[in-house]
Amino acid sequence: MKVGIIGGAGYTAGELLRILLNHPEAEIVFVNSSSNAGNLITDVHGGLLGETDLRFTDSCDLNSVDVLFLCSGHGQSSAFWQSHDMPAGLKVIDLAQDYRDESCGYVYGLPEVNRIRISDAGRVANPGCFATAIQLALLPLAANGYLKGEVHVTAVTGSTGAGVKPSSTTHFSWRSDNMSVYKAFEHQHLAEIRRTLCALQPDFSADINFVPVRGDFARGIFASVYTDCDLTQDEATELYKNYYSDSPFAVVSDNPVDLKQAVNTNKAIIRPEKHGRKLLIVSAIDNLLKGASGQAVENMNLMFGLDETCGLRLKPSAF
Repeated sequence: MKVGIIGGAGYTAGELLRILLNHPEAEIVFVNSSSNAGNLITDVHGGLLGETDLRFTDSCDLNSVDVLFLCSGHGQSSAFWQSHDMPAGLKVIDLAQDYRDESCGYVYGLPEVNRIRISDAGRVANPGCFATAIQLALLPLAANGYLKGEVHVTAVTGSTGAGVKPSSTTHFSWRSDNMSVYKAFEHQHLAEIRRTLCALQPDFSADINFVPVRGDFARGIFASVYTDCDLTQDEATELYKNYYSDSPFAVVSDNPVDLKQAVNTNKAIIRPEKHGRKLLIVSAIDNLLKGASGQAVENMNLMFGLDETCGLRLKPSAF
């Protein structure tokens, strides 16, 4: 597949390039970045030194590619289509939040729910990173009608989740050895989480109490999710393993989860644990891979009829 990328200077685009340069079925045609036009990609994404001699461009010939990845900030994807015509047959994967409500013909790109629809789609809206981790913790319960009460979530994210542009809360001297809560109970990913859960379990109406936390590390999301549940430990484990039996990147663990098991991979490591009446589900992902660029490539593979894992067999950064 011939690939184009819009918004090529950010973290998600850098990870997307890292994957696609080693993808056996992908050829990168252009990487658009108006602020870096003419510069080597490795001047911005230094980790790709020795991997590519491509340069950024401020042009984008949409007729020259089979698939377009939109990696710009939220709100910029819809603005892009206001000034560009979409060629017939072009497949589009948007990594921003503009179309996650499935407007304008986009399919919500969470393969563990929408694998068949994604395979038939021309446009896919990639899920948010927090939304991915939290939904994967809850999908088996919702799909089987086990969400009966409030859901409580505390999830810690790395600094790369805030994007490449520096801010007061991503600056190293503030982030190092520090943690803080932000957007408690009102994070923007709650809307897409509820849409998915209610589609699986229409009678679910309880609160999802989500407290996001800024962590003192660069990448990864570690989500702790709990709710009242009558399942035993053995029943919960069986439920989760059965639900994810055909999902190559959703891995149900019999042991406690470490964030480093997921970082640098497209995996979600999931562990259900029963504590009295509470079912605790721990979910760990890499926010830049399963939470963004890796899942985008997973969706591309599905859209083009490739093996879902193509180009995504990545080793975790365990040491």
